[in-house]
Amino acid sequence: MLIIAPILVGIAYVCLNSFIREPHNRRRFNAVMVAGAGAAYLSSGGFGPWELAFAAVVTYVAYRGLDSWTFIGIGWLLHTAWDALHHWKGAPILPFAEHSSLGCAICDPVIAVWCFLGGPSVHELKAGHRSSI
Repeated sequence: MLIIAPILVGIAYVCLNSFIREPHNRRRFNAVMVAGAGAAYLSSGGFGPWELAFAAVVTYVAYRGLDSWTFIGIGWLLHTAWDALHHWKGAPILPFAEHSSLGCAICDPVIAVWCFLGGPSVHELKAGHRSSI
C-alpha cells in the first residue's frame, strides 16, 4: 500500500480535475496547486534557508505555469525531488506520518505526467485526444 495508495491519490487528483472547465481554469488551478506544494515544507525547517529558496523557485515555475502545462509538470517534478530529499533526511511533510514525503514523491510524478499531456479531462484521456484550448 505504501506505493499503490499514492498512485491512486494521483489518479484521483487527475479525475477530480476533470470537473474544472477549460480552456483556462484547470491550468490556472493547477498552477496555484503546484505553488502551494512548493511552500508545503516551509514550516518543517528540514533544510533551513534552502526551504525559502525552493519555495521561490517553485513560485516562479508556478507563475510560468499559468500559461504552460509544461511548467506545471516541471513544478511537480521539482516537488518530487524535494519530497525525496525530505524522506531521505527523515523530515517528512507531515511530522506525524513517517512516510508522507515518500508518498508525495510517488504521487507527484503521476500528476506531472498528466500535466505534460496537457492536463486533459478523463473523458479526453479515454478518447485519446486533447480538445483545443
